[in-house]
Amino acid sequence: MSIKEHVKSSGIIGLRIYHFLVTAKLFFSRWIFSDEQVTRRLFRKSFGRELNLDNPTTLNEKMQWLKLNDHKPIYSTLADKYAVRKWVADRFGEEYLVPLLYETTNYKDIKIENIPDVHCIVKANHDNAHYKIIRDKTKVNYKELRENCRFWLSLNFYREIKEWQYKNIKPRRILIEKLLETKDGKIPNDYKLHYINGKLAFVYVSYDREGLNDRCVYDENWNRLPFVWVPADSYRDGMNTAEVPCPGSFELMKKFGSEIAKDFKYVRVDYYDVDGKLYFGEITLHHGSGLDHFYPEKYDLVYGEKLNLN
Repeated sequence: MSIKEHVKSSGIIGLRIYHFLVTAKLFFSRWIFSDEQVTRRLFRKSFGRELNLDNPTTLNEKMQWLKLNDHKPIYSTLADKYAVRKWVADRFGEEYLVPLLYETTNYKDIKIENIPDVHCIVKANHDNAHYKIIRDKTKVNYKELRENCRFWLSLNFYREIKEWQYKNIKPRRILIEKLLETKDGKIPNDYKLHYINGKLAFVYVSYDREGLNDRCVYDENWNRLPFVWVPADSYRDGMNTAEVPCPGSFELMKKFGSEIAKDFKYVRVDYYDVDGKLYFGEITLHHGSGLDHFYPEKYDLVYGEKLNLN
């Protein structure tokens, strides 16, 4: 067991120590350096080479340029998992939103009486990658869950990865949404539509997340593409081999996605398809914060050449 795992498994006190150490690391490693310095360091750590901001050529390099230079107030609304719901509903309809069951700005409200009697997911509106799936609310350690929610509310994802749109999201909230499940009781596939200069470039599918957990990539006509774009530590041989059927709502995904993408140089629009019913997932301005790796590597340049920063 690693030191991190040992501390986190040592009850509430251990969890608080771990959270304090993470917060302290972010303070010292992020606040005392400029956005560009942090961005260059993260890129160097991920790719083992210097970032070229004067003449970026790969998609990941251009993603770093966008992080540092493309800032609009609406981006914070789109990154806010609570505020974006109204933005989507006003344009496309409330029927495409994942049902919101509860929301609060106080982590102390996360207790059994406020957890709905259905399968659900707990997450923060301003954060990324932290969540808790609840299928039986009587088996939840609520002290631990509240401590995690307290920690999530203390975070500012901008500090960690320098994505500007997360900087000014307020208020920070804990959301409880209905857990989307297919008729077979599985979490639905996550369809991530990547748009470059308003055109659908490819569809990245997170397939069977609680089972095979594959990553598959298709073009706009649902033909397989020969690459994946994933964190280096999650890549494995045999990825992009599952046979993922074209979702029933794919044409609607593309229709809505194209409407959103027309105002962006690059954007990723995520959806879920639950037995043919479309649900909006999120809007992401920088996939993997521009630190994920293409396998094969050449596709980083192939798609970088398609992105016109102007």
